[in-house]
Amino acid sequence: MKVGLLTGGGDCPGLNAVIRAVNQRIHNSGGSCIGILEGWRGLIKCQTRELPISVTEEIISRGGTILGSSRTNPYKRPEVDLPALRENFAKLGLDALVAIGGDDTLGVANRLHNDFGMPMVGVPKTIDNDLNVTDFTFGFDTAVNIVIEAIDRLRTTSESHRRVMVVETMGRQAGWIACFSAIAAAADFAFVPEVPIEMDRCIEVLKRRRIEGKNYGIVVVSEGSKFPNQDEMTLTGKTDDFGHVQLGGISAIVADKIEKATGFETRSVVLGHIQRGGAPSAYDRVLATRLGLHAAELVVQKNFGRMVALKGTKIIEAPLKDGVSNLKNLDLDFYKEASVFFQ
Repeated sequence: MKVGLLTGGGDCPGLNAVIRAVNQRIHNSGGSCIGILEGWRGLIKCQTRELPISVTEEIISRGGTILGSSRTNPYKRPEVDLPALRENFAKLGLDALVAIGGDDTLGVANRLHNDFGMPMVGVPKTIDNDLNVTDFTFGFDTAVNIVIEAIDRLRTTSESHRRVMVVETMGRQAGWIACFSAIAAAADFAFVPEVPIEMDRCIEVLKRRRIEGKNYGIVVVSEGSKFPNQDEMTLTGKTDDFGHVQLGGISAIVADKIEKATGFETRSVVLGHIQRGGAPSAYDRVLATRLGLHAAELVVQKNFGRMVALKGTKIIEAPLKDGVSNLKNLDLDFYKEASVFFQ
């Protein structure tokens, strides 16, 4: 059995742990793996690398992906890219392909399986934790830890200068990172995409806390947060191959409104791709490994058109289509709990 592996979309800590786990399980069954470089682009252009065990046995602690990634969508130019992709799949002699990615990458895998019967297995990946079916995705825990470490550092300089610091996290349509980070870092307020920005309430909280003696403030805002009656926030006007608007800049708008309303010196910090980088946490290494092992098991069983997911503490399997049918918004019970501290 010869199995292809690719990582698509935004990178995140834990991808290499999945690659390592799939490779080991397939080798244990007498098969071999080949890495497809740079996501779907690599299969379109037939760019690959061999994956002997010696290459993957120690990569569990490395962030990013040794295979590279891209946001290439073969369905954007279907008349050119789909024939090339299918031809190269056959040329490489692949019996299956494990696609590791978010809703875009897994969405392509699902379409390829449905349209052409290609043997696909999916592993969910995103730091945003916004994929349906799975309770949590690897990369999320590491991203939250990176955010709270940054906030802990910003807290000291904010206190020294009597400033309010507005920290922008990733989270296009789901506020998981912002909400969890706000709780863990004891932020004064947090904005998430699921709840329209309550600027007046935030300003009231910051003013009252300053009167009570707290001479600085921390506000966390997810990049996809919106003001009431506003469509998707965008300051760039750019989109990627999957049609997603490139976000960024909401923290500067929020910071400006806070400073004008309060008179407190206010700065904004966009953490951006820092949240994707670095070594994965222990939790993410274990979760990514477990998902990789179970994905490889689906391949060995020739159970295609499926993906693996976390439910509670168990790894389950589900149809690929279920994982990409709807994004998973933040469970507002978490935001309600966080809001106890936004008073």
